[in-house]
Amino acid sequence: MEETKEEVQEEEKKPTLISQAEEAATKLKEQNDRQEELLNRQEEMMSMAALSGKGEAGITPAIPKEETAEEYAKKVMSGDMGNG
Repeated sequence: MEETKEEVQEEEKKPTLISQAEEAATKLKEQNDRQEELLNRQEEMMSMAALSGKGEAGITPAIPKEETAEEYAKKVMSGDMGNG
């Protein structure tokens, strides 16, 4: 069977597996470069926060205040139990 000129031209227009792989590799490299840039920016911001004293390491969690029996009784009697 002979292929017509149209079929041959149509096959030439279709991207080959190699060209598709090259295109995917190019896109992947671009995304990796972008991700590296964002990671570098994040590291820089974290180091600046640590150096300025605003890092997470120096933050102490808030300790909830314990109620006395009298405070609890007043809260219950006033109906202020925080139920909505």
